[in-house]
Amino acid sequence: MLTVHHLGRSQSERIVWLCEELGIPYDLKLHERDKATLLSPPALKALHPLGAAPVIEDGEVLLAESGAVVEYIIARHGGGRLALKPGHPDYPHYLYWLHFANGTLQPAMGRMMILARLGLPADNPVQAAMRGRLERALGLVEARLAGGATWMAGAEFTAADIMIVFTLTTMRSFFPVDLAPWPAIRAYLARVGAREGYQRAMAKGDPGMPLLLS
Repeated sequence: MLTVHHLGRSQSERIVWLCEELGIPYDLKLHERDKATLLSPPALKALHPLGAAPVIEDGEVLLAESGAVVEYIIARHGGGRLALKPGHPDYPHYLYWLHFANGTLQPAMGRMMILARLGLPADNPVQAAMRGRLERALGLVEARLAGGATWMAGAEFTAADIMIVFTLTTMRSFFPVDLAPWPAIRAYLARVGAREGYQRAMAKGDPGMPLLLS
């Protein structure tokens, strides 16, 4: 049985969502953050040296890193579903947005989150530069969705959506971002929120947590 270790309010929600969308059996292990530090509990650190989530166990396989876990589950348990094959016309878009999620968007948000905790003045040049990077990243997502794409890869819902949504939603509970300037993103998140797989995943992984879908 595939075991998914999920840390509350973390990017491991992607893995719970993926399993729900694929309709595959899995055992969900929930972990809570330390109330004082908001860091991972010792149980996760005992599993993997980084003490981060997600972590999955699949027989003798122990695997971390959400992008790697998503690709592993799709290949080993999902029959290739939710991934586009190289011959698909939207394959380049799928590949780009799948990696954009953790390669550009999430780091941009993460840097702003850290800088905000330092209490720097609003006109600090480093903070201004990082704010610009985040706005450019959000602008790219907005342009993609405003240009007629229903989902990040195109007409089909794929793992690229599962990868990108965390930064647009749950991560904003750590660093609030007003999505008012981004109407296409807000419409996209409404489509995400209507998916039964997403609803089931969030109810199981983070019950009672407000879903930042707007």
